[in-house]
This record gives sequence, structure tokens and C-alpha cells, in this order.
Amino acid sequence: MAHILVVEDDARIAKLLELYLRRDGHTVATAADGRFALAVFEQERPDLVILDLLLPGAHGRDVCRAIRTRHATPILMLTALDDERDIVEGLDLGADDYVTKPFKPNELLARVRALLRRASGPPVRELAVGDVRIDRESREVFIGNEPVTLRPREFDLLVALASQAGRVVPRRRLLQQVWGTQFLDEDSRTLDVHVNRLRQKLERSTLRIESVRGVGYRLTLSDS
Repeated sequence: MAHILVVEDDARIAKLLELYLRRDGHTVATAADGRFALAVFEQERPDLVILDLLLPGAHGRDVCRAIRTRHATPILMLTALDDERDIVEGLDLGADDYVTKPFKPNELLARVRALLRRASGPPVRELAVGDVRIDRESREVFIGNEPVTLRPREFDLLVALASQAGRVVPRRRLLQQVWGTQFLDEDSRTLDVHVNRLRQKLERSTLRIESVRGVGYRLTLSDS
């Protein structure tokens, strides 16, 4: 399966994670110190990193930043810090997912599998969420069989949200993905204007774009 690096200074939790990951068919390396974790990462080049934040040696944020500057390896943050600001900061640093303690081992394994699938799978030409189909190559969008006309930025925004359907995508990440580094001001109204336009064009679909106050946006299926 995959080779996974577990960075966790609590020996009990590290052993629990190692046990469940090995049962799921993975090989596991562990590190209890931030600086040592970076050395292990460079030596073993794991397929995925499960990373605690409150670490001796180097904070988990610094470890995440150091990995992400040179590698696209999936990073799953695992921490007792559950404040919205901590979650947003972790995602902004480049983490791919965020799990808070205490956690359910089987749920964590499911998230690990999902991250590994996304990392190893071929580029997906089509995205389908609810009754909306997105062709990334032709840049066409359909609600059922009816085409929807989107402006270029609206299309890119929809792809960014649909790629993470059901998950909150931070404002800063959306701005960076859709507009690039010139629009990293989190107070920018540019994003809000485009989200509102996209909402209007998706009104007759089963999709809804939810605002998550202080964090970002999430694409979900309508309950109706």
C-alpha cells in the first residue's frame, strides 16, 4: 500500500496510529520531534504524513511549511487544537486535511485512503457533484443535460469547490487557486462577488455554496 510518516510526540497515540495503519496494509515510520521528523521525511520520502502540531524541537506548522515548500506529499494534520483559526492556519500552510483529537481511528483511516487516492490517481477530466457535471478540458458545465455559461473565474472557482465537495475551502486558498498571488488579501470582495454570481447560476441545480463565517466556503448538496 503506502509508506506513511506519523509525527506525534504522544507515544500512546503514535502506537495506536501505527497499529491501525499497519492493519490497513501500510508501512509506517514515526517521529516524536519536529526536527527529527524533517530528517526522516528527507530520508524515507513517505507517501503521506500524519502531523501533530504541538511538537518538541519544531512546531508542526514549521514542519508543514518546510515540507510544502518543496514537496506535494499529502499532509493530514492531527491535533488537539480545534479553534477555527488553528484549522484555517493549518490549511493555509498547505495541509490537505485536518483531524482533531480525540479521533475515531476508522474515520482517520478513511481520510488517509481518500488523500492517497487523490495523490496517486490520474488527472480527472470530469467532475460530477449532484446533478452538475464539469468538463475541465473543454471548460463546460452542465446541470443535467443543460449547459451553463460561466465566466472563466467562475468556472475556476466551481472547480476549486467541487474538487473539495463537502469540505470547507479557506478563502485564502480559493483566492490563490483562482486568482493567483496578486489577490491574497483575505478581505478582498472579489471572491464574494464571484461566489454570489456562481450561486445564481447554480440556483436550479442540487448544489449550494455555503458560507462558513470567518473561514471560507463549502459546496454541498441541497436538502430539498
